[in-house]
Amino acid sequence: MGKKRLKIYGFVFARGGSKGIKNKNIRIVAGKPLIHYAVEAALKSSYIDRLFVSTDDKIIAQTALDAGAEVPFLRPAELASDTSPEWLSWQHVVKTLTDAGERFDIFVSIPTTSPLRVVEDIDNCIKKLIEDDHADGVITVCKAARHPSFNMVVTDDKGFATIAVPDKRKATRRQDASIMYDITTVAYAVRPEYILKADSLLEGSIKTAVIPRERSLDIDTEFDLKVADLIITHGQARE
Repeated sequence: MGKKRLKIYGFVFARGGSKGIKNKNIRIVAGKPLIHYAVEAALKSSYIDRLFVSTDDKIIAQTALDAGAEVPFLRPAELASDTSPEWLSWQHVVKTLTDAGERFDIFVSIPTTSPLRVVEDIDNCIKKLIEDDHADGVITVCKAARHPSFNMVVTDDKGFATIAVPDKRKATRRQDASIMYDITTVAYAVRPEYILKADSLLEGSIKTAVIPRERSLDIDTEFDLKVADLIITHGQARE
């Protein structure tokens, strides 16, 4: 007999408050709210069975419903502050759904801030977790543009710069150093039982799914919003 069909739930976390970009999750990017890009990509996944949005904001909730997501409950206000770790919100939705009788095998977070992702990025992340029973989770990454042993520095209290992480292997070229990766906000696939027992994501056995840098944009500023709008609009025009 083959393996049982895994039940996989997707989640989009979108709180109402945002200091960097006001109303970030529902700002219009290339003609539609930012959160729609995450919801639409997740709904195209060949693995995700149901998609939930966790938010404390009723307007975001309605926007998510309009895009096709489920919003069965609102997130408690104490889990939607600037200082509340998103990990606690992950634990909240897993506990809430479990207490309601839901059982699922894989939790997938699809952040709102990476509108340039494609569905294959999500599916590859999930597939890697399915294929490795020893992994607690899989994160999406891309090759880093800079390396802490070559072109990243720290400064002392007098303003003098030194290499951030000296290279112990004495490599003389960046190409000879170990490859570094940036964590992206494209997708995270994690086992629910790990979320409930751990205090943070990277304390466990976490694997990576590499995506192209051009799909890794993480919106954190107004400038990032403009870049995303231009890229998406230009891509649509070419199509």
